[in-house]
Amino acid sequence: MLTRRIIPCLDMTGGRVVKGTSFRDLRDAGDPVEMAAFYYGEGADEIVFLDIGATPEGRETMVEIVERVSQRVFIPLTVGGGLRSIGDMRRMLEAGADKTAINTAAVSDPGLITRGADKFGSQCIVVAIDARQVPGCESPKWEVLTHGGRKGTGIEAVAWARQAVELGAGELLVTSWDQDGRRSGYDLRLTSAISELVPVPVIASGGAGTPDHLYQALVAGKADGVLAASIFHYRTYSIWEVKEYLAKRGIPVRKSGTGKEEASENGKRNIEIRS
Repeated sequence: MLTRRIIPCLDMTGGRVVKGTSFRDLRDAGDPVEMAAFYYGEGADEIVFLDIGATPEGRETMVEIVERVSQRVFIPLTVGGGLRSIGDMRRMLEAGADKTAINTAAVSDPGLITRGADKFGSQCIVVAIDARQVPGCESPKWEVLTHGGRKGTGIEAVAWARQAVELGAGELLVTSWDQDGRRSGYDLRLTSAISELVPVPVIASGGAGTPDHLYQALVAGKADGVLAASIFHYRTYSIWEVKEYLAKRGIPVRKSGTGKEEASENGKRNIEIRS
């Protein structure tokens, strides 16, 4: 049985990790290199870096940070934000990323998904889908958002997920704009609607507040992995605590590479958390 992935997300702007609510009211959360190294020690299965300021502000994701992280972290790294071309993807992969995530560029130029998959393999192409529920619909519908959640597109998210996979995406990162940062649970209907439709892994994002929320995303949401930020950044729960909870409830997870005592001590020494 395939293990389910626990994935810390490091949203970055200006070279720092930040966290907000529904992509707004951002607060500084720490240094990305130290935080990534800490999560690696705690047993994270992957780490996702999203430069959320890159697309709306016209900047590229910072290659230097990826290079520094890849020298200290030896689990898969996914990097997104401001990637607009094959050249941008190549720079991230050469810097040490294992996967590249595209959102705005994929919506603007769907052919980029296919070109990226042809050049680097589908396993390197993650399509990130930021979705907001459309009010007033008899059955749930979600609209795709771009530019860091700032622009609506009128594109229905579930249909776009299927198209992205048909074009070559090897994985989907699905974030609920409505739930992001609220710690009240993932949008299980959104995640399950997409998971049931596509044959590639789906990562649930947006809304984690307790280990049970992650459990529900994996079971009711049918996700292959769960991404979280606030509960890890502010030490509400540790990765090993979440994994212990999931394992006790029958979810297959990879055992942490280091003991929980060592991870906790590393956190005291290395990670700076801003409240």
